[in-house]
Amino acid sequence: MGKITEILNIAQQRAKDLNMPYEGALTPKEAYEILRSAPGAKLVDVRTRAEQDWVGRVAQAVEIEWATYPGMKQNPNFLAALQQQVDKEALVLFLCRSGARSHHAAVAATQAGYADCYNILEGFEGDKSAGNQRNVLNGWRAAGLPWEQS
Repeated sequence: MGKITEILNIAQQRAKDLNMPYEGALTPKEAYEILRSAPGAKLVDVRTRAEQDWVGRVAQAVEIEWATYPGMKQNPNFLAALQQQVDKEALVLFLCRSGARSHHAAVAATQAGYADCYNILEGFEGDKSAGNQRNVLNGWRAAGLPWEQS
């Protein structure tokens, strides 16, 4: 069994254990390994433009806001933009700040006919620490994965 298959099997079991209604749930390191190794896998960053500009972004990510800033109102064009930019047959990994908006995006994409949706747990910035700070405990940045500052 190849490394990609092994990671996806773990992610699929994790999603079942957590009762998630999409294909799988990945840690940031697992997601990065999939992006490096699986041809055609797409990372969809659903954070706001402000977050991407001010906090940082992942190169080659498809950027489609789940909610718009300010006000954090759900983007009514999310699915239309996803369908324009990402093939329904693709392995799709959703990323946000902490894993919450990406969860909702993965649910919506699954309901729209995307069969291979994975949420990236912990997100780009991770959970808040005891000191109420992100980028400390976990997440894409804390894992030392590649990202860029605008």
